[in-house]
Amino acid sequence: MVLASGSGPGGDPCLIPKVDLLVRLGALVAVGAATASLRRTVELALEAGATEAEIVGVLVAVAPTVGLARVVAIAPKLATAIGYDLAGDE
Repeated sequence: MVLASGSGPGGDPCLIPKVDLLVRLGALVAVGAATASLRRTVELALEAGATEAEIVGVLVAVAPTVGLARVVAIAPKLATAIGYDLAGDE
């Protein structure tokens, strides 16, 4: 098994690309990754067919495991990665 490429035995993908990227996003949330890492993974997930709702769903899904403090800390970064303007029109 080649772990770095996400391939299983024989080079077959372990997960479909969209699911693979959503799982990677969950891992990035868990470690408190930088906005740039989140942004790139979000871009790839969207290109692979993920929706914004699924991306936010990752945050909700990992919340019980990573804790509320991590979710609150990463939510603005994830929102920025998705393309939300957090500065607003004040």
